[in-house]
Amino acid sequence: MPKLHTNHAARKRFKITAKGKVLAKGAGKQHINEHMSAKRKRRIRTPKIQVDKTLVDHVMRQLPYGVR
Repeated sequence: MPKLHTNHAARKRFKITAKGKVLAKGAGKQHINEHMSAKRKRRIRTPKIQVDKTLVDHVMRQLPYGVR
């Protein structure tokens, strides 16, 4: 049986918790942050967003060795 390969783009963007929830980073902090206050940038950085249940199967397929 062939090896399952992890999708590296998905590996960078998603994290799977011990209970199997899929988390993603908040959007909006890649560039053009000069006008943002430090408080706003901090708020974007810290929280993780739980991925919608409809997309969880797709993410899990791309991360075959993630915690299930």
